[in-house]
Amino acid sequence: MSTDTDGAAIAAHKKRLIAQGQLYRIGIVHARANVGQALRPEALLEGALGMALGFAGARVETLLAPGGFRLQAVVPYVLTALSFIGRRKLVKPALVVGAVVGVAATWLLRRKRPPVDSL
Repeated sequence: MSTDTDGAAIAAHKKRLIAQGQLYRIGIVHARANVGQALRPEALLEGALGMALGFAGARVETLLAPGGFRLQAVVPYVLTALSFIGRRKLVKPALVVGAVVGVAATWLLRRKRPPVDSL
Protein backbone atom coordinates (compact mmCIF):
# COMPACT_ATOMS: atom_id res chain seq x y z
CA MET A 1 0.00 0.00 0.00
CA SER A 2 2.83 2.36 0.77
CA THR A 3 4.31 1.73 -2.67
CA ASP A 4 1.07 2.97 -4.26
CA THR A 5 1.13 6.19 -2.20
CA ASP A 6 4.85 6.61 -2.87
CA GLY A 7 4.24 6.09 -6.58
CA ALA A 8 1.36 8.59 -6.54
CA ALA A 9 3.47 11.15 -4.66
CA ILE A 10 6.34 10.67 -7.10
CA ALA A 11 3.97 11.01 -10.07
CA ALA A 12 2.45 14.20 -8.59
CA HIS A 13 5.92 15.62 -7.94
CA LYS A 14 6.99 14.74 -11.49
CA LYS A 15 3.85 16.41 -12.88
CA ARG A 16 4.53 19.54 -10.83
CA LEU A 17 8.16 19.69 -12.03
CA ILE A 18 7.07 19.32 -15.65
CA ALA A 19 4.54 22.14 -15.23
CA GLN A 20 7.19 24.36 -13.63
CA GLY A 21 9.58 23.61 -16.51
CA GLN A 22 6.91 24.54 -19.06
CA LEU A 23 6.20 27.78 -17.21
CA TYR A 24 9.92 28.55 -17.10
CA ARG A 25 10.27 27.96 -20.87
CA ILE A 26 7.24 30.17 -21.56
CA GLY A 27 8.83 32.88 -19.42
CA ILE A 28 12.06 32.65 -21.42
CA VAL A 29 10.21 32.89 -24.73
CA HIS A 30 8.25 35.88 -23.43
CA ALA A 31 11.43 37.61 -22.21
CA ARG A 32 13.16 37.05 -25.56
CA ALA A 33 10.18 38.52 -27.39
CA ASN A 34 10.19 41.56 -25.06
CA VAL A 35 13.90 42.14 -25.64
CA GLY A 36 13.47 41.77 -29.39
CA GLN A 37 10.63 44.30 -29.34
CA ALA A 38 12.57 46.72 -27.12
CA LEU A 39 15.61 46.66 -29.43
CA ARG A 40 13.66 47.74 -32.51
CA PRO A 41 14.67 51.23 -33.74
CA GLU A 42 11.17 52.64 -33.22
CA ALA A 43 11.10 51.46 -29.60
CA LEU A 44 14.60 52.82 -28.93
CA LEU A 45 13.65 56.19 -30.43
CA GLU A 46 10.43 56.27 -28.43
CA GLY A 47 12.31 55.52 -25.21
CA ALA A 48 14.95 58.17 -25.89
CA LEU A 49 12.30 60.72 -26.79
CA GLY A 50 10.33 59.87 -23.65
CA MET A 51 13.40 60.34 -21.48
CA ALA A 52 14.27 63.65 -23.15
CA LEU A 53 10.73 64.95 -22.73
CA GLY A 54 10.66 63.84 -19.11
CA PHE A 55 13.97 65.59 -18.44
CA ALA A 56 12.82 68.77 -20.19
CA GLY A 57 9.52 68.70 -18.30
CA ALA A 58 11.35 68.34 -14.99
CA ARG A 59 13.62 71.26 -15.86
CA VAL A 60 10.67 73.45 -16.79
CA GLU A 61 8.92 72.46 -13.56
CA THR A 62 11.96 73.57 -11.53
CA LEU A 63 12.04 76.89 -13.38
CA LEU A 64 8.33 77.50 -12.78
CA ALA A 65 8.28 76.34 -9.15
CA PRO A 66 9.58 79.58 -7.56
CA GLY A 67 6.77 81.54 -9.24
CA GLY A 68 4.16 79.14 -7.90
CA PHE A 69 3.27 77.81 -11.35
CA ARG A 70 2.85 74.21 -12.41
CA LEU A 71 3.59 72.91 -15.88
CA GLN A 72 0.09 71.44 -16.22
CA ALA A 73 -1.43 74.86 -15.52
CA VAL A 74 0.82 76.77 -17.93
CA VAL A 75 0.69 74.40 -20.94
CA PRO A 76 -2.79 75.47 -22.19
CA TYR A 77 -1.70 79.11 -22.32
CA VAL A 78 1.56 78.23 -24.06
CA LEU A 79 -0.28 76.12 -26.64
CA THR A 80 -2.74 78.95 -27.27
CA ALA A 81 0.12 81.39 -27.79
CA LEU A 82 1.95 79.00 -30.11
CA SER A 83 -1.24 78.41 -32.08
CA PHE A 84 -1.71 82.17 -32.45
CA ILE A 85 1.88 82.60 -33.61
CA GLY A 86 1.46 79.80 -36.15
CA ARG A 87 -1.84 81.14 -37.53
CA ARG A 88 -0.53 84.69 -37.95
CA LYS A 89 2.69 83.43 -39.55
CA LEU A 90 4.82 85.09 -36.90
CA VAL A 91 7.17 82.17 -36.43
CA LYS A 92 10.37 83.91 -37.58
CA PRO A 93 9.78 87.06 -35.50
CA ALA A 94 8.91 84.88 -32.49
CA LEU A 95 12.15 82.90 -32.93
CA VAL A 96 14.13 86.14 -33.14
CA VAL A 97 12.46 87.49 -30.00
CA GLY A 98 13.10 84.17 -28.22
CA ALA A 99 16.77 84.24 -29.21
CA VAL A 100 17.13 87.85 -28.02
CA VAL A 101 15.47 87.01 -24.70
CA GLY A 102 17.72 83.97 -24.29
CA VAL A 103 20.88 85.99 -24.99
CA ALA A 104 19.74 88.74 -22.62
CA ALA A 105 18.96 86.24 -19.86
CA THR A 106 22.33 84.56 -20.31
CA TRP A 107 24.10 87.91 -20.22
CA LEU A 108 22.25 88.98 -17.07
CA LEU A 109 22.97 85.71 -15.30
CA ARG A 110 26.68 85.89 -16.13
CA ARG A 111 26.85 89.52 -15.11
CA LYS A 112 25.30 88.86 -11.68
CA ARG A 113 27.48 85.83 -10.97
CA PRO A 114 30.70 86.64 -9.08
CA PRO A 115 33.92 85.81 -10.92
CA VAL A 116 35.49 82.43 -10.21
CA ASP A 117 38.96 82.60 -8.72
CA SER A 118 41.42 80.42 -10.59
CA LEU A 119 44.07 78.53 -8.71
